[in-house]
Amino acid sequence: MSEDTPTELPAPEVPDTPPAPPLRLREPLPEVIATPEALADYVAKVAAGSGPVGLDAERASGYRYSQRAYLVQVRREGAGTALIDPIALPDLSSLDEAIGDAEWILHAATQDLVCLAEVGLRPRALFDTEHAGRLLNLPRVGLATLVESLLGSSLAKEHSAVDWSTRPLPEPWLEYAALDVEVLVELRDAMHERLVAAGKREWAAEEFEALLSFTGPAPRTDPWRRTSGIHRARGRRALGVVRDLWLARDEIARERDTTPSRVLPDAAILEIAQTLPTDAQTMRGLKSLQRRGPRRFLARWLQVVDDVLQLDDADLPSPSPRADGPPPPRTWTEKNPAAAERLGAVREVMTALATEHDLPSENLLTPHLVRELAWSPPSPIDAPTVAETLLAHGARRWQVSIVAEPLADALRSPATA
Repeated sequence: MSEDTPTELPAPEVPDTPPAPPLRLREPLPEVIATPEALADYVAKVAAGSGPVGLDAERASGYRYSQRAYLVQVRREGAGTALIDPIALPDLSSLDEAIGDAEWILHAATQDLVCLAEVGLRPRALFDTEHAGRLLNLPRVGLATLVESLLGSSLAKEHSAVDWSTRPLPEPWLEYAALDVEVLVELRDAMHERLVAAGKREWAAEEFEALLSFTGPAPRTDPWRRTSGIHRARGRRALGVVRDLWLARDEIARERDTTPSRVLPDAAILEIAQTLPTDAQTMRGLKSLQRRGPRRFLARWLQVVDDVLQLDDADLPSPSPRADGPPPPRTWTEKNPAAAERLGAVREVMTALATEHDLPSENLLTPHLVRELAWSPPSPIDAPTVAETLLAHGARRWQVSIVAEPLADALRSPATA
């Protein structure tokens, strides 16, 4: 080897980072509260406790049709942790009264607010740790990640997708559920400090205030159009089969309180729509109908196909869904070149503003609202009219104060006129 030949140096040693210690319960795992007497006892402790209240709820998504809570976890200083069975105790309004005006601490509040309201729990003030993480532009905002990065403890999530409608609930599941509220107060305090340091605490307060009126996502137009693989259904009659199978499946799933995919998977809906079987033997031979669940309602699926085959063309769905807003941006250049130019300018401004304020762009303004503004800007285009439009579409005042003037400039620039 010559002196000029480079030699390969050994890779530098990277010190092993010791794993974060697992989060442990501070008190013994409590018994599940399933009687009025046990609930009354805990309610009294909450009323005598102090400070904010950590809450969580476990549903049975993937197993049940409903999104009801099958376990409610509560923790407050002076009261400890409670695991409450809302199936045995469907009215928790006494607990709601005991909490009163105290701040709730939730992680991903929109996932739990609706099912908690169903059992009589409604916040007067709240702090959402997931939303706080987004405002802080943290790379990952899952509860386990936040607990580890901010509090130095690892939080296992291996039971997050189990069937919480199971009774009795296994002890490892209950310990998992109790740990989900164990450090919510500490996590809230750590994130509060970061929000204050970043000058974003008032932004968070406005976001949290808006969550108090959250009653669930808006109903989707033609939800059956979200069937996986629907693009493979060629023709309006095939789409009609997809639509009516989806509706029949949804009805059965609701009646049986089971997740729709267990009644009939999307793959089976598409295979039936593509082949249009008209007899039981043919349908029974379909690959996606070999499992017991889909075959249980074979006669129903056959009836759906038969009914759709007899529909007039006027009663079949259109290939194009009804538009609830602007069309997909990929079509703008052809349909509305000026709007396409405006969208490009607006997106550029949004990216710059998000970088400047250390925010994910979608948390500065939702992509849907950005598209609405570019497609149909107000008249005249100036900061006040842009601000009014944004507020009317649900933007927060802190967002409007940042984006209204730069967006007005982008919308009325000569290049995008």
